[in-house]
Amino acid sequence: MKTKKARNIGVEVKPPKKSCKDIKCPFHGKLSIRGRIFVGKVVSDKAPKTVIVRWDYHRYIPKYERYERGHHKVAAYNPECINAKEGDIVKFSECRPLSKTKRFVVIEKVKK
Repeated sequence: MKTKKARNIGVEVKPPKKSCKDIKCPFHGKLSIRGRIFVGKVVSDKAPKTVIVRWDYHRYIPKYERYERGHHKVAAYNPECINAKEGDIVKFSECRPLSKTKRFVVIEKVKK
């Protein structure tokens, strides 16, 4: 089987070693990424081609001159060539709406 070369997505990330034929893959398909890039932890990978990613942040409260911890959980598209599992730290980016709840796509596994 011939492996398809990963295209440049315009972000400093390592392209995946595996190849896929997924049309929604930013490296091997036609999906373009835009907006901000986040780093988070995969908390669920039960749905097909979807992972739930949680990222933590700190917000400054001027009245109390302190920081408040917060987090977000979002659904992100998980291409076959990346195949992130529960517990992985991933880098993910905004993209066009892929379904009712998915507006993000995983672009790199940072560490397992």
